[in-house]
Amino acid sequence: MGTPAISSLAFLTPGNFADDDPYTGLEETLQLFEYGEQLGYDGAWIRQRHLEHGVGSAAVFLAAAGQRTERVELGTAVIPIGYESPFRLAEDLALADVLSRGRLQAGFSTGMPHAELLGDLVYDGDWRGFDLSYGRIARVVDHLRGDYLGTPDTVIHSPGNTQRPRLQPHSPGLVDRVWYGGGSLRSVRWAAEHGLNLLTGNIVTGEATDDFTTAQLALLSAYGRTLAGGRPTRVALGRVIVPFDGADLSTRARYRAYAAARHARTLAPQGPERTLFASDVVGTADQILEQLTADPVVASVSELRLELPYEFRRADYEQILHDVRHLIAPELGWRPDTTPSPREDAVTASGGRA
Repeated sequence: MGTPAISSLAFLTPGNFADDDPYTGLEETLQLFEYGEQLGYDGAWIRQRHLEHGVGSAAVFLAAAGQRTERVELGTAVIPIGYESPFRLAEDLALADVLSRGRLQAGFSTGMPHAELLGDLVYDGDWRGFDLSYGRIARVVDHLRGDYLGTPDTVIHSPGNTQRPRLQPHSPGLVDRVWYGGGSLRSVRWAAEHGLNLLTGNIVTGEATDDFTTAQLALLSAYGRTLAGGRPTRVALGRVIVPFDGADLSTRARYRAYAAARHARTLAPQGPERTLFASDVVGTADQILEQLTADPVVASVSELRLELPYEFRRADYEQILHDVRHLIAPELGWRPDTTPSPREDAVTASGGRA
């Protein structure tokens, strides 16, 4: 087993808010993105959730986060593709990417959670004949490439301009920053065949094994074997990590209760799809480091994404981010990026104070 060598550290947050006060929760999540950047995190990611107290449009949220941050990568994990029009989603993602100066990381999954409730509403009629799987994601990726529509002679006219039509704004690098959240062998092979980056977290499918670690290592191996030549791709590993060190006694008790309530699901495959869950990594920094350094999956990747629990308080999230950044990540080989942000570079170049 190798030694962990983490070069990129990110976090994923659910974007909680109260039913009667969504603004406060969303504003606190934006502030968490700012706080993570101040700590030196390389990435800040948001979940996309529908019919829940969370962010229903990651592109809209990340456009706002791009105006509140300068350096940190801005990701979404993941957009369930069944809800989306591929062309319109590509437009929204490209716009958010341009506004953030090329920091967007767009993560996808297949399907449509709550399909029986929302399918007819999303598609304004019967949705069951539509492709809600890999092909729909592939169409988003194709649009992000910026290929022109129509024939070489096709143009559109707008006030003051005549141009060949394609998705606007075109953000050339975004197509290389598309991720797939893969939990099965079929899904990671598809991601590799299409040159997408891979997100793998604390949920996988048990295929020929009841052991989570064995199953996740098999996913990483299948992804690596399937990758075709061309540009290098990235693999990011998600783990729920909850350190005690900066928490008071009552908060530590809540953290223990949270982990205990989720432990039973890790003991055996769950449901007909044999879903396997990783154990939450909860305890002191020393205890967490012992568990992470013994995890062969952690040793197999260079990017670690801290998955923040649902329904915790803002102060909890900040304490977790602080403790992981100062007490855990450096012991895994991570160092914060000290490269000046584009805004800092611009101020310096103009002779102002950076």
